[in-house]
Amino acid sequence: MNQNFSSTPVVQDPPKSESHSLNESHLQPAMTHKNGNEKKRSFLQQLRKRRRKWFKRRGKRILRALFRYLGKQSLVGDPPVFDATKFPWAMELEKNHDVIRRELQGILVMREYIPFFHELSRDQKRISTGENWRTFFLKGFGYEAEQSWKRCPETMKILSNIPNLRSAFFSILGPNYHIPHHRGVTKGLIRCHLGLIVPDQRDQCVMRVGDQICQWEEGRCFVFDDTYDHEVWNKTDQERVVLLIDVDRPMRLIGRLISRFLIFGVQRSGYVQDARKNLKTWEALYDQAESQQKVAAMSNPT
Repeated sequence: MNQNFSSTPVVQDPPKSESHSLNESHLQPAMTHKNGNEKKRSFLQQLRKRRRKWFKRRGKRILRALFRYLGKQSLVGDPPVFDATKFPWAMELEKNHDVIRRELQGILVMREYIPFFHELSRDQKRISTGENWRTFFLKGFGYEAEQSWKRCPETMKILSNIPNLRSAFFSILGPNYHIPHHRGVTKGLIRCHLGLIVPDQRDQCVMRVGDQICQWEEGRCFVFDDTYDHEVWNKTDQERVVLLIDVDRPMRLIGRLISRFLIFGVQRSGYVQDARKNLKTWEALYDQAESQQKVAAMSNPT
């Protein structure tokens, strides 16, 4: 039997000193603790993902089963699209649309720092892709964007007079984009769009709600139930901007109680909590960019 032996001498490590061993003994529990924390975080993240998937697949089915019952609890009926004149707050929005649009124009100057919808909420990545749909949030499920009153004071005053307002944001849809069909998560809300910037070819920028085709008109509201399947087409080369708000649907007592419970759950879901964290990050970026622009304008007066 042939055996090959290396001619290289074996070099043994020097014996560890007592102090060196002592340091390692202190380090080992710390590393173990760190690894334990990482495993715990990983487990919680996986649990959260599974819970979100369960909510999407089964929770929505359960909610939709409630929609038929809640529709019967509605005090304003259950059509896909409502008569906007039946809601006094919608008429107030129309009266003040010039004020709201003027503040919107100030926001759009910093358009590139307004986040895309899916950057705020990853749950929207199916319907919001690329660089097509931006959202400037004013208020959402109990949270007011910190800079809303600073940038849109008149708009915020108008919104503060709307009873049971849940959320409000500027929805900025780019040219030649289709928002795929989707549904809202609760029958306890009704949604309103106030047209602020509408493409010239109105018939090429439309929204389907259920079996109804709707067109936006500048200065006009249309109110609808977003739990009906709906989708949007902007087949023009122009931008479309609306003020989008959600308000509590007028309902009988039992319907109100169920709706409040569901909305309470939505407010505390990962869907909303993640969006709030992302919104704060984008607010900081917008704020920083705005400050830099002001400094640059002062340094280079024209």
